[in-house]
Amino acid sequence: MPEIVTSQGLLLLTAVLGYLLGSIPFGVLVTRAMGLGDLRQIGSGNIGATNVLRTGNKGAALATLLLDGGKGAVAVLLARWLLAEDAAQMAGLAAFLGHLFPVWLGFRGGKGVATFLGLLLALNWIVGAAVCLTWLVSAVLGRVSSIAALVAAATSALWILFLTDGSLLLLCFVLTVLIYVRHWENLKRIKAGTEPRIGQKKKA
Repeated sequence: MPEIVTSQGLLLLTAVLGYLLGSIPFGVLVTRAMGLGDLRQIGSGNIGATNVLRTGNKGAALATLLLDGGKGAVAVLLARWLLAEDAAQMAGLAAFLGHLFPVWLGFRGGKGVATFLGLLLALNWIVGAAVCLTWLVSAVLGRVSSIAALVAAATSALWILFLTDGSLLLLCFVLTVLIYVRHWENLKRIKAGTEPRIGQKKKA
């Protein structure tokens, strides 16, 4: 953990603002704006880029990926610019929780992978790049988005230990646990051999 130098009041304000930013459901907004329907009624019903891809619109999926990652990065960078590193980590955690449990959607959100990658890039771009590369290689080789996400999350702590002083380790551990919890159904399908590949429509 970084040294706590920001007051409790400002950390609380940072958490609230970070959460509200993270709560913006870009997947739902992008698909609606592009006339693709209600994303929550498509495929898995998830609001992330992988499910947007099931609409067949790669541009919409890419936009969702970048926007979901961007909100995590923006939360971190703004908090660091205005306050300090402890606030940056708080903002990243809050934005991640906002994506998972968005107030605008009755607290039923996404699985947080793009936001996780975005906030890691902002917190430490070397670690973020290593985790993104891990995700990309896993996705290309396995063609299963959930497996790529789980591998990237699981190895993120190793990248932090190898490449940094370890101040991100606790935050990364918490985020990784949450990603695995949110992928519980995916884990069961992976075990059963029924997890859909990237771009494949999820079977009912």
